[in-house]
Amino acid sequence: MAGHSKWANIKHKKERADAKKGKIFSRIVKEIISAVKMGGLDPKSNARLRLALQKAKDANVPKDVVEKNVKKASSCDQTDYAEVLYELYGHGGVGVLVEALTDNRNRTVSDLRIATHKRGGTIADTGAVAFNFDRRGILRLPKGDMSEDELFLLATEAGAEDFEVTEEGCLIVTDPQELYAVKEQLDEKDVVVEEATIEMIPKMLIDCEEKTLQSNMALIEWIEALDDVDAVYHNMSSEG
Repeated sequence: MAGHSKWANIKHKKERADAKKGKIFSRIVKEIISAVKMGGLDPKSNARLRLALQKAKDANVPKDVVEKNVKKASSCDQTDYAEVLYELYGHGGVGVLVEALTDNRNRTVSDLRIATHKRGGTIADTGAVAFNFDRRGILRLPKGDMSEDELFLLATEAGAEDFEVTEEGCLIVTDPQELYAVKEQLDEKDVVVEEATIEMIPKMLIDCEEKTLQSNMALIEWIEALDDVDAVYHNMSSEG
């Protein structure tokens, strides 16, 4: 799996985005509502809901909060959240993708315009940036007792597309549609999965001078703080 630094970029940014517990809860609740609206109340037949419920469990979202929002999501008058992907150009030609769960697209776009006005960059046309990224399922595994060869074999048998050893543990890449199926097979083998997400992975990374890198980071951090924003991806090299 070429381009190890892109994983470091994404993980670093996710950690920054997840810094506030309140935002984690809010995001997961919106994911649950969206999953129920799209696929129904039964987690057995709704893989999207299964994944959202697992996220809630991993983040220690109170059970009563989860149950209340699952019930609310089935109500016809419950606010519906749409998944929207926004594409931006940062400084130095860097591509930035913004995933949002929003019930008001006009508000979200307005917030992004304010971000680019304050921190630079421009909102791009649909498709102008996204073609440089691949949508993939990502499973992060902490270091454990199994050898790399054992994990590689298990991941391959479960249907993984790629596998990489990192400083923190291992990364398994899947087709987005197969993410939960692969995770379930690993769970059955008692393999600990620290995180299961669908992410946008850059095909190529851009090296930036320190000043450009810092300008882009300031833009990304502003965007990450927006209430509607779920995740931010970019194609800068972490090495700058």
